[in-house]
Amino acid sequence: MTLTIREYQFNWGQRTYLMGILNVTPDSFSDGGQFNNLQSAIAQAQYMIDNGADIIDIGGQSTRPGAEQISFAEECNRVIPIIKAIRQQFSIPISIDTTRAKIAQKAIAAGADLINDISGGTFDKEMLTLAGQVDVPIILMHMRGNPQTMQQMTDYQDVVTDITEFLNCQIQKAIACGVNSSKIIIDPGIGFAKTPEQNIELLRRLSEFKALEVPILIGTSRKSFIGKIINQQDPQKRVWGTAATCSSAIISGADILRIHDVAEIYDVSRVADAIYR
Repeated sequence: MTLTIREYQFNWGQRTYLMGILNVTPDSFSDGGQFNNLQSAIAQAQYMIDNGADIIDIGGQSTRPGAEQISFAEECNRVIPIIKAIRQQFSIPISIDTTRAKIAQKAIAAGADLINDISGGTFDKEMLTLAGQVDVPIILMHMRGNPQTMQQMTDYQDVVTDITEFLNCQIQKAIACGVNSSKIIIDPGIGFAKTPEQNIELLRRLSEFKALEVPILIGTSRKSFIGKIINQQDPQKRVWGTAATCSSAIISGADILRIHDVAEIYDVSRVADAIYR
């Protein structure tokens, strides 16, 4: 199982790949306002590339619990200039973190290579069609509701079974829209419409998602359930709690880790790979 993006090859199962988070927002839960101008965004991209990132994930819409949706124009103004600037300087694969098909389309034209949709293609019915038409990889994540309502929608009969059924449904819809099955990646959506206990259960049972036979992305970085476990309210001080979740995910077969702290998790993943892969 191999995915090629530009000159980069992703050989699933051989090692863990790192997706570095570049939030160009003023209000993201962990790093809002730190990288929402061109100079700081490019410097952060350079830092992540130098420290082992395999993909840069650029998002202009905060998805923290309670976040308000911004306008199309605002999201476009936040992400497109930065994608263009990073593409001019670096060859690394770029993903666009958006739920809007027209934003994804503009991002791909500007130099992005894959789509990261937290709604799994449910917010915008044109998203899966677009991915099929432009022939780019797409990450399908599970969530319920939206950032304003999701934390009130955590009633599952069986959290892993319910999420598996949703992801399988979206995989089939994507294929029907022309997306090559080799270009589909799934994300169970840690923290999105899940309680802390459900997040832990997802990590414990992560290997069950391998039945879907597509690469698995996990995003636990700095999230609140880690803060609850280690009694740490500052998201930027949750790096080693994050590291523990990343090791667990690698043991269970995760293919991509979406992370803020690239240098630290690079070391964690290389050692975990040496032991478990």
